[in-house]
Amino acid sequence: MQRGIRSYVIRAGRITAAQRRALDEYWPRYGIDFELRLLDLDRCFGRTAPRTLEIGFGNGEHLLERALAQPERDFIGIEVHQPGVGHLLLAAAKVGISNLRLIAHDAIEVLQHQIPAGSLDEVQLLFPDPWPKKRHHKRRIVQSEFAALISSRLSATGRFHLATDWVPYAEHMLIVLNDCQSLTNCALDSGYVSPDDLIARRATRFERRGERLGHQVNELLYRRR
Repeated sequence: MQRGIRSYVIRAGRITAAQRRALDEYWPRYGIDFELRLLDLDRCFGRTAPRTLEIGFGNGEHLLERALAQPERDFIGIEVHQPGVGHLLLAAAKVGISNLRLIAHDAIEVLQHQIPAGSLDEVQLLFPDPWPKKRHHKRRIVQSEFAALISSRLSATGRFHLATDWVPYAEHMLIVLNDCQSLTNCALDSGYVSPDDLIARRATRFERRGERLGHQVNELLYRRR
């Protein structure tokens, strides 16, 4: 999968002095620099454990909560926006968590070049930019090549969990992922899954905004075939 059109735009968001300090002080502890070579994840975490990767963690509240609740599992978060990375670094350092690592780079390039095949037990993509205008649909991260890339990085029992509050994007996800020959929809009707079938989680910042606007949340769950 070649990387051309990106699914995000780097926003010139305001980064606080504390977040900037966190990037300087805590990145060596929690950060993984992007390089064109595969990571040794056991070495990154100092152990062998089930691993979850979250793509686009925002300010990291959901990711940190899960990492704290499941100390037996390792978590990797990918985010390109510096204020969000700084925010999570501050929170992670405050609680002294050890099963969390962050990568501040394009997720597709990270998956292509750094994440070994079959190394992830779970991938989460929660409320990605829906790019609602038709001329921007090509920017949506969920495309057939992306689905194949994700499935190749999942372990034999790995699962891919997605959520969106934009119904047309949910429909697009369903078509693309149901068509992926290496993924199987976990829903009995090959549609959306009920929240009861998923690990309970705190609503993300984007999810809370969608709820305020009256948007319908749809969640999808796939396993490697």
